[in-house]
Amino acid sequence: MTSDAVPQALSKLTLQPRVQEFLARAVTSGQVGQSYLFLGDATSGMMDAALALARCIVCPNGGCDSCDECRRVTHRTHPDVRVLEPEGVSGYMVEQIRALTEDAALTPSRGQHKVYIVSGADGLRDASANALLKTIEEPPSFVTFILLASARDAVLPTIVSRCQLVPFAHIEPAAAARALELSCGATGTNALIALTVAGTPDGARAWLTSATRPEARRIAVNDVAALPAADAWDVICYAREIVEKALEPFGEPAPKSKGRKKPARKKNADPSATVEEDFLSDAALRKLEDARKRALSQSKRSAIIEVIAAVESLLRDVLITLERADQTIVNADVVELVRRLAAGTTPAGVVRALDACAHARLDLSRNVNPNLTFEVMLFSVKEALTCPPSSR
Repeated sequence: MTSDAVPQALSKLTLQPRVQEFLARAVTSGQVGQSYLFLGDATSGMMDAALALARCIVCPNGGCDSCDECRRVTHRTHPDVRVLEPEGVSGYMVEQIRALTEDAALTPSRGQHKVYIVSGADGLRDASANALLKTIEEPPSFVTFILLASARDAVLPTIVSRCQLVPFAHIEPAAAARALELSCGATGTNALIALTVAGTPDGARAWLTSATRPEARRIAVNDVAALPAADAWDVICYAREIVEKALEPFGEPAPKSKGRKKPARKKNADPSATVEEDFLSDAALRKLEDARKRALSQSKRSAIIEVIAAVESLLRDVLITLERADQTIVNADVVELVRRLAAGTTPAGVVRALDACAHARLDLSRNVNPNLTFEVMLFSVKEALTCPPSSR
């Protein structure tokens, strides 16, 4: 397929040429399916491709990438394009999927189509998967579902059988970083760091433009490098400092209001971006508030996990340095810190430190307090880096 036959919205999917050609043919021939299952790892660009396809679907020009509809999809403010993330600790909650299926039955707000992008579809457990299956079996004619999962076997077979499978090739980090450089002008080092910490090209772009996330990574990297010489109180302070910076964008929880008085609606507010809470029952309001709390908790966990990823990246660079492996280190901006840590530890110690990070991720998935999680992790990393196994 020639480049001029590829819709502009799909033009940036150059690292996935087969996916680009497949989606372009579907769009240009007017044969976009109603259910897709994108399969690939976190860095393969599945979310970018899903949003690009969504732009093609809702755009009156077939994915021009410059109209108001396309811009709204890109900024995730289009009322007819929804991106879902698991709200439960172990995956999607059945109430979340039921709300999706009820919304899917409603006609589009702005155009003729609706798109639902279900990220982490391997987090659909039996109840939630079956709730979605009923809609995917007989979807409204104006709805397209795009499910994203790491592997086919992780998704309910009956859902797989009703979707068009779109496999994504693994992308080497260096190639992904080069693509990120071209798309947002980041330097090579910053692009590679962003991809490593955020995990996906879409997340990396958001990370690079954040006012606080790169700073949280900087603090975490410097504090971990200082662990070998730190005392117990230092470690506790480091944990508090890292968590506070990671959670800074979320601020302090707002005080609970008395009664059911609702805030005045802003003038000229976009009705498509708000929920008409004035007409909801007490039970519906409680459900809405619970959903918001779950989404906030998930976002906070993601912010902490992102900082853990930064620590893991630093430790892997230390291991590469110790093993004299022929690999490019990610954290080239703090190469002196990497060398300093490598000079005072062993490969076995770094492996144990990485294990401590993995345990921290598991603790977060079990809703362990973030401050406590980081304190335990940093103490374990310090011990692993400075104490040989025989002395433990």
